[in-house]
Amino acid sequence: MPEGDAVTLRNVPYYSQWESRDLTASVVAEGAKVALARDPLWAGSGAADLDEYVEWADHVCGMACLKMMLAARSGVVVPTLELARGCTDFGGYVVQPDCAIKGLIYAPFTRFVAERFGMRAEVVVDVEAGDLPGIMARAEFFMASVHPWVRWPEREPPGKGGHLVLVHAATPERIVFHNPSGHDRDSQEDAALAPEVFARFFAGRGVAVYR
Repeated sequence: MPEGDAVTLRNVPYYSQWESRDLTASVVAEGAKVALARDPLWAGSGAADLDEYVEWADHVCGMACLKMMLAARSGVVVPTLELARGCTDFGGYVVQPDCAIKGLIYAPFTRFVAERFGMRAEVVVDVEAGDLPGIMARAEFFMASVHPWVRWPEREPPGKGGHLVLVHAATPERIVFHNPSGHDRDSQEDAALAPEVFARFFAGRGVAVYR
């Protein structure tokens, strides 16, 4: 984040959606199924085996965001796949007959976090990047739907949405977030973009989590 920026940052722990955060560049280049098959830390995800880890790893950006929120609140680190299984029980993910995974589905997710963790969350739609400072004045976190290319803010994305990042601070000048699939440290932790840049990736929806 630029020096002298007025954003006040909280100490929010960072977790990637895969266990070895430095593998993201390989995931982007080779695909998750190839790159993550050699993740030496896969067991830390809580997966039953490597196949389960690889199958889920590209779908759990929302669970990585939840993992960060829980760690920030309590210091407890919950394995990503443990969170994904619990969320699936509430309908936040749907594993289809061909083993394709659908989700994260926001409304069941809010029920999951309320019942399991006592978190007050609501689905937010039809908002603009410029609205995020106002949302963050009331909320503790905002899980924002963005295009995965948000890791490359200099590029023009082919669309909006499809990936979740954890916004934890926002002013009219800067939106600050942890990106579970950032490809380097600068795009992972406390990534900061001007609202007009964030807007190119932002789908105008997400989940607000309140104090």
